[in-house]
Amino acid sequence: MQADNDVQRCGWCGNDPLYVRYHDEEWGRVVDDDRVMFEFLVLEGAQAGLSWLTILRRRENYRRAFAGFDAEKVASFTAEDVERLVQDAGIIRNRLKIEAAISNARHFLDVQQEFGSFCAYLRSFLPDGRPIVNQWRSLDEIPATTPLAKTISKDMKKRGFKFFGPTICYAHLQAVGYVNDHVLDCSFRP
Repeated sequence: MQADNDVQRCGWCGNDPLYVRYHDEEWGRVVDDDRVMFEFLVLEGAQAGLSWLTILRRRENYRRAFAGFDAEKVASFTAEDVERLVQDAGIIRNRLKIEAAISNARHFLDVQQEFGSFCAYLRSFLPDGRPIVNQWRSLDEIPATTPLAKTISKDMKKRGFKFFGPTICYAHLQAVGYVNDHVLDCSFRP
């Protein structure tokens, strides 16, 4: 990490050390690992209606609660697991989000089966299968969603995924580096 006095960051990360580290080390970096992709899928679904920082602060609890983000293990969760998770104060105890994470794990495995990996599935929507690199000068220019995110979200909904509308989908694409929305003067722009 660079010394703070000579760096520029995207303004959304503020000064919270956890948020800054997430921005500097993860956000916008291309993910080619399905386990990491599934982690972001679970976390983005949990984030719906909440701040991303709220979820980042609970990330390790989610890792523990959702079997290290092993999609196969999560897909096998039972009603008893749902009840256990609803009682887990370390995560967002929203039953619908918990059930969606488990259901999404099953759909995630189906996509892996069909495309070889979930990453390959998402890349199939990208022009030439390559990340989109935007040239935003300010945060005000960055959209909350795009036609691409709407297309992917619609396809995922058709496949049975929940808590993955166009806005969450776009945030997911940004997080996993399939859309690079670091502003042009950001020192951490890949």
